[in-house]
Amino acid sequence: MDVQEIQACAHKSWDYLLIDKRVSTRGGTSMSKILFLHGSGSRPGGQKPSWLLENGHEVLNPQLPDESFEESVRISQQLVDVEDPEIIVGSSRGGAVAVHLVAPNARLVLVCPAWKFYPGPQTVKAGTVILHSQQDEVVPYAHSLELVANSGLPASALITVGSDHRLADAESLQALLNACAPRISKQ
Repeated sequence: MDVQEIQACAHKSWDYLLIDKRVSTRGGTSMSKILFLHGSGSRPGGQKPSWLLENGHEVLNPQLPDESFEESVRISQQLVDVEDPEIIVGSSRGGAVAVHLVAPNARLVLVCPAWKFYPGPQTVKAGTVILHSQQDEVVPYAHSLELVANSGLPASALITVGSDHRLADAESLQALLNACAPRISKQ
């Protein structure tokens, strides 16, 4: 898929390639360009990407096919290459997709990442933030503890929040928004 095909998909509703690319109309320019990668069984326009949009971010939210992890990675990598997002948010299976991407300019925010369910990287880059519930019934919290340890991240990189896998409660959504806040670079 090339740039023109990706742009064309943004205007079509092809089920497996639907890209929900919306820009917040709140207060002028958006805060950050975010690539949001949903989990298995989810679709673009869910609660978490909509929350980010409502709070001023530009959100790219592609439809990732549940039946092919490799295709999900390919679609996501194409969007990274074309759109150069500042932040990649990966939720559950989308978190596993996110750790497979080559995105040197993007920060990672992982939400209950299912990274151990798919063969691939065992570490994430510095600056990654992970949100996870200790009561997650789908992806064990211990997986995120292991990812933090494997990656040499500080303990503060793992934010314990929520009471289930979805992390759709108000506290979890606010934690996601905080994790996606623009970083002030030190000069």
